[in-house]
Amino acid sequence: MKKLFTAAALLGLSAAASAQGTVNVICSVQAEWCNVIATVYARTTGTRINMSLKGSGEALAQLIAEKDNPKTDVWFGGTGDPHLQAAEQGLTLEYKSPTLAQLHPWAQQQAKQSGYKTVGIYSGPLGFGYNPELLAKKKLPVPKTWSDLLKPEYKGDVQVANPASSGTAYTMIATLVQLMGEDKAFDYLKALHKNVGQYTRSGTGPIKAVARGETAVSISFVHDGPGEKMQGFPVETITPSDGTGAEIGSMSIIKGARNLEAAKKFYEWALTPGAQELGAANKQFQLPSNSAAKLDSRIPDFKKIKFINYDYAKYGASAERRRLIARWEKDVNSLPR
Repeated sequence: MKKLFTAAALLGLSAAASAQGTVNVICSVQAEWCNVIATVYARTTGTRINMSLKGSGEALAQLIAEKDNPKTDVWFGGTGDPHLQAAEQGLTLEYKSPTLAQLHPWAQQQAKQSGYKTVGIYSGPLGFGYNPELLAKKKLPVPKTWSDLLKPEYKGDVQVANPASSGTAYTMIATLVQLMGEDKAFDYLKALHKNVGQYTRSGTGPIKAVARGETAVSISFVHDGPGEKMQGFPVETITPSDGTGAEIGSMSIIKGARNLEAAKKFYEWALTPGAQELGAANKQFQLPSNSAAKLDSRIPDFKKIKFINYDYAKYGASAERRRLIARWEKDVNSLPR
């Protein structure tokens, strides 16, 4: 509880604020982070938050189902691709925040590409998680490039999520296509398939399996590693030296929001440095989009990572996502291992 009041103090807001109505939020980040956002925001503004925790794919499905009668005001977090799809399908509202100039260029670009129907709130690079104790026991080297994961000695010791259910895994496919070209990327994925012990439903599942010694290596967002390590698990992360992509976690106001003014106030609050620092305070180590946010030392140093020029507009489009996932199901997931 002390942590909550510390966070509230950081925001410079009065805990005795008068009541400001209600806002309905779908939250697509980790549960602890969602819950602290709800508690701190309610205590510092007097606004009641009805918080619903859903993965980004599930959130998008709900918004599509409720298109004619929206029950949600704001969608907070989750990989940016579904937010871009929501914008493309007219599910979200154009809104240009006065805070945009304070955000990193990648967050501003996300807003511009969507017609200002979403905005970047954090970013996290794709890479590998590994269990150093398990690697030592099996006499396996630390993988440093994408091609390293194809070595026969890793057979059965790599986990990655299923791209049909995971934004993390779809980011992997889109990254490889842009890095290698589509046909070579799918040749790579077919070869990788032989070494994959399990495709998990959730993007965080593989690194949790690494941390608990259930697999040696994962393909994961590397910001998911430090939280596992803080719990005492043997897990390290690395980004491939030949280049990688990153997610841009996003936030959108829903078109037809019942509590529009309350939604805009929450949106503005969520872009402030203090609000964004709540992520690291709750063991979530993505890079915040507000350039004035104080950075925890466990947040990946983007200056030391080789990034591809990821085309978020193209690979965030619904048709492209469906096409690549369908090709993965047909050309890769149907193969024996």
